[in-house]
Amino acid sequence: MPTSPSYSPQAPLIIGPYTLNNNLIVAPMAGVTDRPFRTLCRHFGAGHAVSEMMTADQALYARKKSLFRADFKGELSPVTAQIAGSDPLKLAAAARFQVQNGAQIVDINMGCPVKKVCNRLAGSALLQDEALVRQILETVVAAVDVPVTLKTRLGFTNGQENILRIAEYAQNAGIAALAIHGRTREDLYLGQARYDLIAEVKNSVHLPIIANGDINTPERAAAVLSQTGADGLMIGRAAQGRPWIFREILYFLQTGHYLPPPTVTEIHQVLMQHLDDLYDFYGEYSGCRIARKHIAWYTQGLHDSNAFRQAMYTCESTQTQARFVDGYFRQLMTRQQFFITTTENPTF
Repeated sequence: MPTSPSYSPQAPLIIGPYTLNNNLIVAPMAGVTDRPFRTLCRHFGAGHAVSEMMTADQALYARKKSLFRADFKGELSPVTAQIAGSDPLKLAAAARFQVQNGAQIVDINMGCPVKKVCNRLAGSALLQDEALVRQILETVVAAVDVPVTLKTRLGFTNGQENILRIAEYAQNAGIAALAIHGRTREDLYLGQARYDLIAEVKNSVHLPIIANGDINTPERAAAVLSQTGADGLMIGRAAQGRPWIFREILYFLQTGHYLPPPTVTEIHQVLMQHLDDLYDFYGEYSGCRIARKHIAWYTQGLHDSNAFRQAMYTCESTQTQARFVDGYFRQLMTRQQFFITTTENPTF
């Protein structure tokens, strides 16, 4: 039976001078949300996408990996570039660099829980130093003439959540929108995202609030909007190998009905195009290796996919890899293996 959405219709999400096509946003994920992935998610209905983070250390700008992360050629407007670091002046310089490079919105990362980032007092580790948070927000906002947004968590440690104060600092500094992952840094990605504090933030400030964490089904999307009153949703891990989740959620929010899952034929077509884009973007060596995780995500739950993945990992060239993937899907279609297993909380 179709299920009606249980939330009130949302006003358009506005960030500075930009009105987004809809309120679904691709979360920034290091090593994932490159230009090919952002473009693909936009094709499937995401209203906006944030780039993977780029370090504020100017010495790294010339590195090949950083240049890939700063490549916005042909990207749909508005272009948002995320920066990460702990030095306010370096972050301001990074913001200016990204604007000169074509970014129309700059996002500050205060949410990454990864140890190597937090050990440098960046990402979610910044939430331990509220004075530094205020200084960073004020310095970056003053450094550029484009909207600055913030992505963060509920706090650093469970029991010491400080998101209400962080949100107030953000509003006072002139942050244009605030995305909140419903976990602390201590939680990493374990357990369930908590949305109660996101709802409190929404009631305490006037800037747009974007809810993030565990939004992996159309029903969950509607429930999170209803529970938090958020202005938008940010979707990350659930889109890995499943970029059509934006299409599914958008349709459900608009109609209260479900779209049928993609057929193996469509998954095949989408993956082959994604591979072409990755190979073109990264080149032979990196393209083949970066594609492996995407292939693994796309094939989760498909017939005999574990054995396929183990063999696929041994492919050392893009040509061999693409031919191997194509052959696997053609076998599936021959056998008419069109059933895809899914779960409420997929493991990525």
